[in-house]
Amino acid sequence: MYSSGTDSIRASGATAGAVLIPTTFVWPYGGRRVFLSGSFTGWSEHLPMSPVEGCPTVFQVICSLTPGYHEYKYFVDGEWRHDERQPFVGSNYGIVNTILISREPDPIPAIFQEPESIPAAFGPETPGSRSNMDVDNDAFQRVVTLSDGSIQEVISRISEADLQVSHHRISLFLSRHTAYELLPESGKVIALDVNLPVKQAFHILYEQGIPLAPLWDFCNGQFVGVLSPLDFILILRELGNNGSNLTEEELETHTISAWKESKLHLNRQIGRSTRVCQRHLFHAGPYDSLKDIALKILQNEVSVVPIIHSSSVDGSFPQLLHLASLSGILKCICRHFRHSSSSLPILQQPICSIPIGTWVPKIGESNGRPLAMLRPNASLSSALTLLVQAQVSSIPIVDDNDSLLDVYSKSDITALAKDRAYAKIRLDEISVHQALQLGQDANSPFGFFNGQRFQMCLRSDPLHKIMERLSNPGVRRIIIVEAGSKRVEGIISLSDVFRFLLG
Repeated sequence: MYSSGTDSIRASGATAGAVLIPTTFVWPYGGRRVFLSGSFTGWSEHLPMSPVEGCPTVFQVICSLTPGYHEYKYFVDGEWRHDERQPFVGSNYGIVNTILISREPDPIPAIFQEPESIPAAFGPETPGSRSNMDVDNDAFQRVVTLSDGSIQEVISRISEADLQVSHHRISLFLSRHTAYELLPESGKVIALDVNLPVKQAFHILYEQGIPLAPLWDFCNGQFVGVLSPLDFILILRELGNNGSNLTEEELETHTISAWKESKLHLNRQIGRSTRVCQRHLFHAGPYDSLKDIALKILQNEVSVVPIIHSSSVDGSFPQLLHLASLSGILKCICRHFRHSSSSLPILQQPICSIPIGTWVPKIGESNGRPLAMLRPNASLSSALTLLVQAQVSSIPIVDDNDSLLDVYSKSDITALAKDRAYAKIRLDEISVHQALQLGQDANSPFGFFNGQRFQMCLRSDPLHKIMERLSNPGVRRIIIVEAGSKRVEGIISLSDVFRFLLG
């Protein structure tokens, strides 16, 4: 009774007329041949699992199960295995995983479609979370095909009361905890002197594997700003501008301080908001609350806020302790609520049911902020222009079907410092794909997390899963894709998550 693939839903252990819940089982640990067996098959049938498209080490199968308690195991290359990241118990069949399907959907005479499932960063998740196995009713979403062929999506919306409770508890937690909780036990924070040549500064950023660095003014004895990938983007655009006063030779001696002055003049010429090139450094102290720091990052549209401490009353001899980011603050939230997720009802909500992120509008819908995407053959010049004009940190690179191929981020620009690549190319002649290849080598410090350049999720994924992934260093946004086709449906950034969490 083996099915040829996962295109059809398997009804296991069900009686005629029973309500069936489509459940996705995922084995993300590789293997050549993987099967699923469990109490719902009488432990006698092994259901073959198929590799997920684009991720051959991840296997999945869809089963339609009756509500209730079920046990299951995986048979991987001739060996019985269980998933240690899912709930498990000892039984007559050894150690087995368990699942409890307690919510019965309304009995609709329909054929359930395959639930959305896709490979993800299978990092540490909340105990008991379904990072490797998604049950549609637990995610509060069911997609059904009715007898007339129409598609119906049923989503349970969170109540306004639960939303307010969640916002209040998160706000209270952030208000009661300070920047001290962000400080690592050990590590280093790199600062650059404003008199350092710009060219040397960007070589340092690339070699140290950091996207940005605070700026130190030795003469005044204080931190005065941040050198970021945006600076490098603007510099490269100036170098490619025939009317520019900045040449590649001048870049050898052009100091960071001189560039910042030029940047102010440049932005005045094109009429850009002075906040984009603000010279004042936004910083915080170790006793500032996490909420104040998060709001400072959001309101000033910066990626980090330096944590600076001075034992002097006048603020002299400041010490740079840490670079606070939304990622670090989010990790504190996830760690605190990991074992009490029930106190935050919004954590279990699928992201498609809450106002978060930027989405590709459906036909007939209007969208206040369109989602910027590029083809791989688009010029690097057009990508940099889009990053600056749209004021976004990354752009999905898609094929002709809008399926995700890669992501170009602001931090990728710093990789052009390697071997002075920026001096050997023309921005309008090199494609985005070629530019990404320049920075993708075995030692490339940018853009990778667990061997992946970007992170993906599904519209049915719960918010807590998105938060867990975004709390990892180096992950600043999640691309929402359609299952199977990888067609881009939207983007959720760290800023989006915090704007939603803080209400």
